[in-house]
Amino acid sequence: MAQPPPRDPTVAWATPDLGTAAPTLWRDGDFLRLWSASTISVFGSLITRTALPFAAILVLNAGPLEISALRSMELIAALLIGLVAGAWVDRLRRRPIMIWADLGRAVLLGSIPVAYVLGALSLPHLLLVAFAAAILTTFFDVADNAFLPTIVPRERLVAANSALTASGSVAEFSAFGIGGFLIELFTAPIAIAIDALTFLASGAFLASIRRKEPPPRSHAEREPVLREIRDGMRIVARSPTLRALALSHGGTHILWGVFGTVYLLFATEDLGLGPAAIGIIAGLGGAGSLAGAAIAPRLTRRFGIGPTILIGMVGFTLGNALIPLAPAGAALVGAAFLSAQQLIGDSFGTVYEIVEVSLVQSATADRILGRVNATIHTFTTLLTLAGAVIGGVIGELFGLRAAFAIGLLGGVLSIAVVWFSPVRHIRTTPPLIEQPLGGDQLPLTE
Repeated sequence: MAQPPPRDPTVAWATPDLGTAAPTLWRDGDFLRLWSASTISVFGSLITRTALPFAAILVLNAGPLEISALRSMELIAALLIGLVAGAWVDRLRRRPIMIWADLGRAVLLGSIPVAYVLGALSLPHLLLVAFAAAILTTFFDVADNAFLPTIVPRERLVAANSALTASGSVAEFSAFGIGGFLIELFTAPIAIAIDALTFLASGAFLASIRRKEPPPRSHAEREPVLREIRDGMRIVARSPTLRALALSHGGTHILWGVFGTVYLLFATEDLGLGPAAIGIIAGLGGAGSLAGAAIAPRLTRRFGIGPTILIGMVGFTLGNALIPLAPAGAALVGAAFLSAQQLIGDSFGTVYEIVEVSLVQSATADRILGRVNATIHTFTTLLTLAGAVIGGVIGELFGLRAAFAIGLLGGVLSIAVVWFSPVRHIRTTPPLIEQPLGGDQLPLTE
């Protein structure tokens, strides 16, 4: 007789179908406001990522070391503040955190054109703005992921995350082009002023949401911040479901870290592609992401949650395996391989991301969701950094294709983790982790 699939003993099992895409989603005014705010915020963050380095280069004559420091601010902020952000997001209402993060970023970015007009713009100023804005972005992102289940019923999370991912892909595709146009037309500091307005618009949409959040925990229910951070880490470590999702997500980020380090070198030196061709190929990734966002709810309804996560991981890993298979010195053939990777890898990677994020949201009680999201995000950020270092070292010592091979092991690891975990057996019934508030009462899983 077939054995029933293993269940995570730290969860209570509910009944909603996570893959249901109810047509009323787009008639929900509060979701539309949140969708608009999140999309505008993503768009603004991407323009910031483009315009800040240009301001440093074109106005302050910054060199490679200064640009590297500027680029590192986002990663450093996520590592330093991510776990703290998760604890505070679980202590407070999420929407005000997001609104204040938007307003703070608008003020920070608005200081750059003011300093430029006054002739007082400096590199330390840009570094400070980049670091502080990255901290606020970390708070916004953690709160955003935790706030969505307040607006959208858990059975519609895949549809909601698909919509958010699709618009985010469009924002990513358009932000770099629009940002470049604004920089060309108005100079980088003035383009940043326009960027600051996007965060004001995002905050206005959030302020117009009518749905009430659950009341935050009382002071008597709160633990010290460090203890709450520790509890969030223990929850992820002790739940087979969340642990598998964190480890699998980490494996894909090792792959991303390695590939991100050596991709441009491989495309230019081994394949002989120029910047224009690489840019066009990268644009195909947006089309792949849109396709993935469109099919994620359908795959979830057809195959179930866990199998869809596996499908996404396998497709993502196989798609990325096309890159090192591209023959050296054959630019046209190499471009075809890289284009196929963008379409296949990004499409299936988006499917995986949407369903995995939706499962974490649906599997986690509201009072611990911020810490769970922050724990997973910080863990994967560390592994992205590790992947970047590994990619650079292996690429230098053994060649770029060897680095790609090591990166692909991260994808294989992700597939194996999910295959041997309860996640593989989750189909239409997502778990809801019910944790006591006290850290000492955390249940053991074995």
